[in-house]
Amino acid sequence: MVLNSLDKMIQLQKNTANIRNICVLAHVDHGKTTLADCLISSNGIISSRLAGKLRYMDSREDEQIRGITMKSSAISLHYAKDSEEYLINLIDSPGHVDFSSEVSTAVRICDGCIIVVDAVEGVCPQTQAVLRQAWLENIRPVLVINKIDRLIVELKFTPQEAYSHLKNILEQINALTGTLFTSKVLEERAERDTESQVNPNSEQGEQVYDWSTGLEDTDDSHLYFSPEQGNVVFTSAIDGWGFGIEHFAKIYSKKIGIKKEVLLKTLWGDYYINMKAKKIMKVDQAKGKKPLFVQLILENIWSLYDAVLKKDKEKIDKIVTSLGLKIGVREARHSDPKVQINAICSQWLPISHAVLSMVCQKLPSPLDITAERVEKLLCTGSQTFDSLPLETQALKAAFMKCGSEDTAPVIIFVSKMFAVDAKALPQNKPRPLTQEEIAQRRERARQRHAEKLAAAQGQAPLEPTQDASALETSPQREEPRGDEQQVESMATNPVPQEGSNQESFIAFARVFSGVARRGEKIFVLGPKYSPIEFLQRVRIGNKILVYYFKGLIPLWIEGVPPGNVLGIGGLQDFVLKSATLCSLPSCPPFIPLNFEATPIVRVAVEPKHPSEMPQLVKGMKLLNQADPCVQILIQETGEHVLVTAGEVHLQRCLDDLKERFAKIHISVSEPIIPFRETITKPPKVDMVNEEIGKQQKVAVIHQTKEDQSKIPEGIQVDSDGLITMTTPNKLATLSVRAVPLPEEVTQILEENSDLIRSMELLTSSLNEGKNTQMIHQKTQEKIWEFKGKLEQHLTGRKWRNTVDQIWSFGPRKCGPNILVNKSEDFQNSVWIGPTGRSSKEASRYRDLGNSIVSGFQLATLSGPMCEEPLMGVCFVLEKWDLSKFEEQGASDKQNQEQIDLLGERQEEDKIHPIGEENQEVQGVCLEPFEKRTSPKGDSSITDCYGPFSGQLIATMKEACRYSLQVKPQRLMAAMYTCDIMATSDVLGRVYAVLSKREGRVLQEEMKEGTDMFIIKAVLPVAESFGFADEIRKRTSGLASPQLVFSHWEVIPSDPFWVPTTEEEYLHFGEKADSENQARKYMNAVRKRKGLYVEEKIVEHAEKQRTLSKNK
Repeated sequence: MVLNSLDKMIQLQKNTANIRNICVLAHVDHGKTTLADCLISSNGIISSRLAGKLRYMDSREDEQIRGITMKSSAISLHYAKDSEEYLINLIDSPGHVDFSSEVSTAVRICDGCIIVVDAVEGVCPQTQAVLRQAWLENIRPVLVINKIDRLIVELKFTPQEAYSHLKNILEQINALTGTLFTSKVLEERAERDTESQVNPNSEQGEQVYDWSTGLEDTDDSHLYFSPEQGNVVFTSAIDGWGFGIEHFAKIYSKKIGIKKEVLLKTLWGDYYINMKAKKIMKVDQAKGKKPLFVQLILENIWSLYDAVLKKDKEKIDKIVTSLGLKIGVREARHSDPKVQINAICSQWLPISHAVLSMVCQKLPSPLDITAERVEKLLCTGSQTFDSLPLETQALKAAFMKCGSEDTAPVIIFVSKMFAVDAKALPQNKPRPLTQEEIAQRRERARQRHAEKLAAAQGQAPLEPTQDASALETSPQREEPRGDEQQVESMATNPVPQEGSNQESFIAFARVFSGVARRGEKIFVLGPKYSPIEFLQRVRIGNKILVYYFKGLIPLWIEGVPPGNVLGIGGLQDFVLKSATLCSLPSCPPFIPLNFEATPIVRVAVEPKHPSEMPQLVKGMKLLNQADPCVQILIQETGEHVLVTAGEVHLQRCLDDLKERFAKIHISVSEPIIPFRETITKPPKVDMVNEEIGKQQKVAVIHQTKEDQSKIPEGIQVDSDGLITMTTPNKLATLSVRAVPLPEEVTQILEENSDLIRSMELLTSSLNEGKNTQMIHQKTQEKIWEFKGKLEQHLTGRKWRNTVDQIWSFGPRKCGPNILVNKSEDFQNSVWIGPTGRSSKEASRYRDLGNSIVSGFQLATLSGPMCEEPLMGVCFVLEKWDLSKFEEQGASDKQNQEQIDLLGERQEEDKIHPIGEENQEVQGVCLEPFEKRTSPKGDSSITDCYGPFSGQLIATMKEACRYSLQVKPQRLMAAMYTCDIMATSDVLGRVYAVLSKREGRVLQEEMKEGTDMFIIKAVLPVAESFGFADEIRKRTSGLASPQLVFSHWEVIPSDPFWVPTTEEEYLHFGEKADSENQARKYMNAVRKRKGLYVEEKIVEHAEKQRTLSKNK
């Protein structure tokens, strides 16, 4: 079962029906890499003794040190069963939440997955996440319950207790699968209902209210995990054993004489055997009978462990003899019982056989790809499969057929780019020398030796000039072949060597149709490519190099048939992170990868020596390409910012930058923590819970909030917060009010940001007069559904007609803030296309309206507190007075008429030139005319205040900022959800660390059958740095947290609060210098951005003396 030759592997690749593309998914530390080691050792790539210790798939040094997987790695395995030979492309993926993007890239190119669950810890948060990812990609899972040895050795369970515990784990996982399935069915049901409402001909009226109809009709039995279905295996990867019940059903059908089919159905479940009658019956607890699984399987394993751990040599020998095994002398005499268990169990119940046979039987081949998955892959955004062009729909047949004919279109999906050392590539490796080359080298070495002897004797030889020239040229000729051992390397050109130290990128990909051949010409389709318009296509020539993976070593081959996982070279300049490659331009790009983790941790990076900045920029570009989740930004301040998913991910990215990509020393800033700014309703109680308005106000000693946010002169502020501002040239007046949005509305806006973006693209393309992007009915339905949700939550007198008057969303036209236009002069709405704005007024004001929207976008991008984006704010444009601007326009028109008359007169009377006075009039009036007829509709008074559109933008921005400052402002912090598993002994310490870091515990529950507690909490991102290390230190490694970005939460304290009432003075003191969390965060951000921070600096401090001590 060892893949010795490349020819054998190429032969296996051609049989698509016997290929299995699988990935191993699990929570962190549940045993994925150890399981992968066991499967790899079955192919002879590593020794079976090293399986579990070597962690072969963790090829990075930091992975070995930390003991966790950080990058998904692929390997090809060979498995033979019943005269059938299978090729298994196995991908080991990380379990840590920071690297969940690697799971997404692995899942996309697989057809099935192995979900690994720890028998002690059971279903953990990341288990749920990976199961959801597998479900979203429509790939079939099988289950491996690992670490069963821990139930015996650590928890000291009896076989009966272990059976109950395993049953609970299986029920939990099936409950998760059931939830995913139910949500999917109900979604489809809702879609059918909306269609039936649109098409009244389909009479299904009586079924609309019966929500369970879809569930009853749909068969979901094949989705669930059950040992009798053969999709569950029980293993202990570290001890090298595993079994499915099929193995024991075969053995016991011969021994007991009961049919194998009957045993398969009854070995798992509450059944017991009556040995006298040779019948299997339902368990009757009163008789104290044990279920078959306990009696026939678990008790045998328990007795083996018991004998080995107690070192009962006689019993061990008896078991070994009865099983017909051969144990080596070294293993039999070994003092470590684990070695003996491994030696016995790996022969008795080999884990690789149990897992790989389940994979080959239960997981689909590339030929079995479902039509649903194909349609989902091809439909990006809000498109449906029916709306795609006919040429694109025809590709579905190629996907389903998975054909390797020359006529079949080549379709490849690149899920990620990964960096490898250029020396590791096959074309750069030293090749074996031929006999002639060896003879030549020997001759050259003799000549050099002769020259050295001659030089030593002081006789410079005149003859070998030709040889010397040969010496200089030949190494250069041979260097690119990778002959590193040659002695002449001193004389070679250094360029190839420098190139060989560089990182080279290989695309990690899967062939869905056709044969990927070396040097083939193919289209690289970026994520924004549309097959309807062939605009952004890139054609690449003979640059493709095709690799295959034997172990972790890429092998160079001519072509890869469909259904295989492969590496592609030569795409470094064409693909950033992922792409679709196709030989036909009618193929759309595949749907983008679904990432569970959101990049949230930001740091600014700079080189220690400024001269090395070009290397840093180049290194960051390479890092951006090599990591699917990382983001690289250059801020307005010029800082190079790295955005990562968490602390561990950040550390790995920085190490890569220093050691692999930039190879320079870098300085890293403190983490840049993102905040959001918002406003709230005025509070009803003050800081000491007294009702506001009923206490006696006293003189405020230090600066109040009103003084801090002074409104400049010339800006009118109403009692209800309406700000009225005029443009600098006094031609336009704007009245703006800021209102906090309900939480539900903010959430809806965040969830539908993609839909809002597509609405914006549609509006802009229609404004430009393009009708290329037709609105599909489904997209239209989604837009109306979105509008309906907003109307449902924006109710009451205050929000009447607000949804219809929404003019724009912001920031970046798709954010969680809205601009509402209540001005009667100019009606505009995001829901109505240009067809609804046919009036002359609308067309006249549209350009000026864009300036208003731009001002709103700028205001929402940086708020007044600390220049952070706004969230959950509605700006209402109450009034927009342009009467003076119109008057100015009318006067300009009169001037224009005068100019025309003057021009005519000048043409008529060429002999008598017009006077100088008229020339002056013309010179003065002509400039405003040119300015006024500019496309933006600018005002004539441009020389003093600048273009009118610019004035509108600035005025709108300032009005929005002032309208925020007159309302109660609050900061919003990014929050992590934190899942901690801890034993009862260290629970108190976990709570201490959480409370110290402003964390809030949501729930705490005990895991059934163990002494483990699961704590769910929320923690501000700002307080999370060093949190995992502190928890581990305080609990001696008994608790480890999983942090995932969850939501934004308003910090309740007012950052500008000062005591104003007598009660507040009594409670907080005159200085009120107790730490205000919101003010602390706000000042930290302002300091980082170089904004003014009001703080008292002690210049002349004096030491205090206690007089009583000096007596």
